[in-house]
Amino acid sequence: MFDFLEGYDLLGAFWVTVQLTVYSAIGSLVWGTLLAAMRVSPVPLMRGFGAAYVNIVRNIPLTVIIVFTSLGLFQTLNVTLGADDFKTINFRLAVLGLIVYTAAFVCEALRSGINTVAIGQVEAARAIGLPFTQTLRLIVLPQAFRSVVGPLTNVLIALTKNTTVAAAIGVAEAALLMREMIENEAQLILISALFAFGFICLTLPTGLILGWVSKKVAVKR
Repeated sequence: MFDFLEGYDLLGAFWVTVQLTVYSAIGSLVWGTLLAAMRVSPVPLMRGFGAAYVNIVRNIPLTVIIVFTSLGLFQTLNVTLGADDFKTINFRLAVLGLIVYTAAFVCEALRSGINTVAIGQVEAARAIGLPFTQTLRLIVLPQAFRSVVGPLTNVLIALTKNTTVAAAIGVAEAALLMREMIENEAQLILISALFAFGFICLTLPTGLILGWVSKKVAVKR
């Protein structure tokens, strides 16, 4: 029944998908946290930059961003991100594009968590002389992260599915292999079901585990 799988590196393609997800998730969390800090910053210029970034990037299709990283950064500006071979360059550019896009959603999820922190705690921190950065790092962000594990889980699941867009610039992840197999094999329904099941295996445990974590670390109010 599955004889058509011979000659195709199915596990390797999904491994690339996992790598794209992990690297992009880490980068998006870091950049999204910085953007969230900018959005609540007392400095008007930083607040303006954060708001403009989020509003612009969220309204650009991910495909446009990914294709731009290849055509704009690599082919036009010769940005290689320290890689030598074409395969690695495309992989890193795809990660960059996913970070740029996903960080906007991480920022908004985290900002909603920041808004749940009691204003009295922030005022108390200011009263004892803590600057904005220390107040954010020691008091606000720890509580904000605990309250937005659920929304961030949804962002992570969406990121996992969005990695399929990397196929647009030739990254050998699951979606690219699926397209190749559909073109070569007369097994459209079976191949589609197989890859759908693969993505369910990636996203369903993530949702269940982080959903449990969300309940455990939720801030009691």
